[in-house]
Amino acid sequence: MTDLWTYVVGAFGIILLPGPNSLYVLSVATARGVKPGFQGAFGVFVGDTILLVFTALGAASLLRTHPALFMVVKYAGAAYLCWVGLNLLRGALSGWRTADAVLSTDSSASRSSSVPAAVAHLQRPFRRALVISLLNPKAILFLLSFFVQFIDPNYAQPEIPFLILSSILMVFSAAYLTALIFAGARLAQTFSQRKRLSSGLSSLVGGLFVWFGSKLATASLG
Repeated sequence: MTDLWTYVVGAFGIILLPGPNSLYVLSVATARGVKPGFQGAFGVFVGDTILLVFTALGAASLLRTHPALFMVVKYAGAAYLCWVGLNLLRGALSGWRTADAVLSTDSSASRSSSVPAAVAHLQRPFRRALVISLLNPKAILFLLSFFVQFIDPNYAQPEIPFLILSSILMVFSAAYLTALIFAGARLAQTFSQRKRLSSGLSSLVGGLFVWFGSKLATASLG
C-alpha cells in the first residue's frame, strides 16, 4: 500500500457522501423496517464485492481502453437510476393523493390505505440494492479510479494490500449502512402518522436518484 492513512480518510469521506446505495437502504428501512433494510444493505455488500473483484481484474483499465464499453455501462446505469427515481416520484405523488383521501375517510379506511404506493417499489430490496450498487456512479467513478492508486503495482503479492483496503472499505460501509437502517426505522414511527411528510421524503429521494442518473450520464473516468 502506498499511503494507508490517506486512503482511510478518503474512503471514509467517499462512504459518507450521499449516494444511491445509502439513500436506497435508508428508504427501505424507513418504509419497511429494519429487516428489509438489512436485506438491502446485503445487496449493497454483494454489489460492492463484485465491483471490487472487477477492480482486481483490471476493470478500470478495461473501461479506459474501451470507451464504447464504458459508454454502455454509463448510460445503462444512468437509465436505471433515473427509472428508480421516477418510480419513487410517482409513488410519492400517489402518497400525497392518499393522504388527501384519508382526511375524508374513517379510521378503518385510513388503515386500509396505510401502505403508500412508494413502498411497492421498495419490494425485493436485496435484488434492487444489488443492481443499484453495481450501477452506482460513486462506485464506478471512485472505486475504479481511487482504489487502485493505493496498491503498489510492483509488490510481489498485490492480493494482500487489495484485501486490506477492501476490508477497510467494507467495514466503513457496514457501519454507515447500519446507522442509516436504525435511523430509518426511527423515522418510520414519525412518517407512519404523517403521510405528507413521508411523501415529501420520497419525492426528495426520487429527485436525487434522477440527479445521480444525470450525473452518471455526463461522467468520465478521467
